[in-house]
Amino acid sequence: MLDPVRLRVLVAVAARGSVTAAARELHYSQPSVSHHLARLEAETGAKLVQRVGRGIRLTEAGRLLAERAAEILGRMESAAAELTAHVGLRAGRVRLAAFPSALGTFVPAAAVRLADDHPGLDLRLAEAEPPEALRMLRAGDVDVAVIFRYEETGPEDDGIRLTHLFDDPTCLVTPVGIGGADHADHADDAGSVGADHADHADDAGSVGAHAASRWIAGCDRCRSHLLDLCSRAGFEPRVSFTTDDYVAVQAMVAAGLGVAVLPTLALSAHRSPGIRAVELPGSVRRVFAATYGEPPDPPATAALLTALTRGEPRGGHAETLFAAIRPRDQTFSP
Repeated sequence: MLDPVRLRVLVAVAARGSVTAAARELHYSQPSVSHHLARLEAETGAKLVQRVGRGIRLTEAGRLLAERAAEILGRMESAAAELTAHVGLRAGRVRLAAFPSALGTFVPAAAVRLADDHPGLDLRLAEAEPPEALRMLRAGDVDVAVIFRYEETGPEDDGIRLTHLFDDPTCLVTPVGIGGADHADHADDAGSVGADHADHADDAGSVGAHAASRWIAGCDRCRSHLLDLCSRAGFEPRVSFTTDDYVAVQAMVAAGLGVAVLPTLALSAHRSPGIRAVELPGSVRRVFAATYGEPPDPPATAALLTALTRGEPRGGHAETLFAAIRPRDQTFSP
């Protein structure tokens, strides 16, 4: 029986005219495309491609199979769409990949909304940082990827569609009592969190005040943002620890091992005792729900997007959650 994945590779090679272009379209490596072609030749017992100089071209058998493969794949996609429309959202599965602090805050509320609206729909969740989540999305392993982007993050490829969910402010996180040039003179206000802390966003909340400090950095996107912030402050950070675990970051900061920048979403998911966090004006990451391919989305994917973008989860937790996500000139302390 012919493998649909290998047929799709052959169709891409026929349409794009080269292994390199086909690999780019499918988001595969070139060796992977060549492997699929070789396996397809072994399965069919026919020579499908031949080398011409440094490139390849399809043989007559390859062109014939590519034409039929395009028809087969088109019929399979039509059948899947018709079946989805027939079943509707009474049953089925939808898959979501999201970064850890999203899974620790607003994604569970969206899952509740989805279950309330479509109790027969099976939601599968996976943890992944944005690059891996997008790879899973392109490969068809998930239907929606919740990702974040900073201003300096490069654009995604043309096949990715982004739905903006909210903006997530960034905070400078320091140990209580070691905030900066003034050594967090206002740490005695630790019992309160409110607008009055706006007056205390002094040197303790300045990235530049920590030019000589050790820094804790995370994933590539977060590290790039940290480097950009420090560059604008006129120095290159001395990164002594690397981890994507926001719980570990806060524990290390509280222990005096370094300072860090963390998004407010991570502080909403978990906040360690012994840290001081000050929002950095103008520093945000944008949180998106990413889908792949041309609209319209399948009904299950569209339902999940609606659950992610709709305002109130069951039980009225949205107001509390999103107030924590969008603080205004606040500091966090134990």
